[in-house]
Amino acid sequence: MASITIRNLEDDVKTRLRRRAAGHGRSMEEEVRVILAEAVEREAAPTRGLGTAIHELFVPIGGAELDLPPRERTREPPRFD
Repeated sequence: MASITIRNLEDDVKTRLRRRAAGHGRSMEEEVRVILAEAVEREAAPTRGLGTAIHELFVPIGGAELDLPPRERTREPPRFD
């Protein structure tokens, strides 16, 4: 496991962190680990996919209907006789 040192932490931040940790029944160190883990988890996990994001762009204007051409039969694969 890695460890870090945080320098120049404001006294007010440390006090609030200590109170928050006590409220959750944890040490300050454990509270910081939980806060950091939650922060990077939110950052790493997208809340929605690309398709959903695109769909949400068009919902206000009623969506978009596309005329798709019919599918053509696929060609035969080459033979290497």
